[in-house]
Amino acid sequence: MRFLLLVLIGLFAVRGEAAEKLGAPELISLAQAHSPELRAGIEASFEAKDLKEGTAWAGHGPDFFFAVEAPSTPTLMIDDAAGPAMTELPGAKLWYSVAHIEPVSRLHEFHYLVDGTKFGGRLDLPVFGPLSYLQPGVPSGKLSEKLTHTSKIYDGMKSEYWIYVPAQYDATPAAVMVFQDGGGYINRDGNNPILNVIDNLIAQNKIPVMICIFINPGDISDSPGTPTYNFVKAYSDKWHRTLKDSMRSTLYDTVSDKYPRFLRDEILAEVGAKYNLRKDGYSRAITGLSSGGICSFNAAWQMPELFSRVITWIGSFESIQWKEDPAVPDGGQDYSDKVLREPHRNIRVWLQDGSNDLENPNYGDWPMANIRMANSLKTRQYDFHFSFGKGTHNSGHGAAQFPEEMTWLWRDYDPAKTEQQFMPDLAEKNKPYFRVTITSRDSAD
Repeated sequence: MRFLLLVLIGLFAVRGEAAEKLGAPELISLAQAHSPELRAGIEASFEAKDLKEGTAWAGHGPDFFFAVEAPSTPTLMIDDAAGPAMTELPGAKLWYSVAHIEPVSRLHEFHYLVDGTKFGGRLDLPVFGPLSYLQPGVPSGKLSEKLTHTSKIYDGMKSEYWIYVPAQYDATPAAVMVFQDGGGYINRDGNNPILNVIDNLIAQNKIPVMICIFINPGDISDSPGTPTYNFVKAYSDKWHRTLKDSMRSTLYDTVSDKYPRFLRDEILAEVGAKYNLRKDGYSRAITGLSSGGICSFNAAWQMPELFSRVITWIGSFESIQWKEDPAVPDGGQDYSDKVLREPHRNIRVWLQDGSNDLENPNYGDWPMANIRMANSLKTRQYDFHFSFGKGTHNSGHGAAQFPEEMTWLWRDYDPAKTEQQFMPDLAEKNKPYFRVTITSRDSAD
């Protein structure tokens, strides 16, 4: 620890006014040593806005550092219980605390009490477990440089993507997993440490050796006048959304087989020309969040022979692209009924949402839509799991549980097989339907 403090003190002395941002372990070490450099570390590590609004935090595993500006002593509340006492930095009205939060691999929440009034905090505090950090002795794979694909199906749309090849890949046919909004998953030290989880679980033989494709929504701006451009531009003008955001919605929220065909005929074909990929849907998974969540479910629903395993975080099972294209009769809000009425698909699905997810006057209520989806899947005896918490519309909950999600999704996988009839997990089959209580209003009148 003394060596770490000397390094940090030297860093601040050299850089002076431009101190570098610190992570939770460094901030905690400074706090525990009562270092005079702590204030500079806090100011370099957090936005002034977050300190003033009481939303600043840093975590590593179960160990957290909190900092807040307050006129009087704040009480840190974690999961509605009083946390460790706050310490004031002299002359700054700046308070800090170090906390240990369990259980790991779960979403927690925090806020402050200042003069008896609730202040700041967040409902989305992901506490990562050990599998979210690359474990000692576990080999890490290789992430490609950013690649660009120009689509024929979407009239010249350009899509950026990355390929992740695990260290164990040896040209034997590998399983495949596709991540929508892929650029948000490629930073090992970010809020979605997916690459660490994949490396750890492959090393533990809890998931197969798999090649991962991280693909961003495409950009149609370089192809004006094409049918795809004209459709996306009209949607952009109608809903006052940017062209790129409208392209994302067109790709992800549309209930049709067009995007799955794009993945199959263009992206998977392109990656498959470089690496030996399994061709069976049994060995392929797909995931995404928000519109990327419904997109992932839609891909498996439309083509279960292409993808049979799905993880959807805060999925937007709503009417976002409903009737925008006259050739597409259904919208995302129809999926709970489609599951009930259409032929059973052989897919395995993990759903995640939170009670404080979005409500949108144009489209509907995200949490209720996910609850309906879960109950429809249960009614039709799908192999599914629904993880429902208090979180808002972000990746915190899903990312914290990602090791559990992947282990569940790929349980009983046998590389000697090319198919399996998915049956409901007994632990889920014996549970009742999901029910709701009113929490957002003072009464049920």
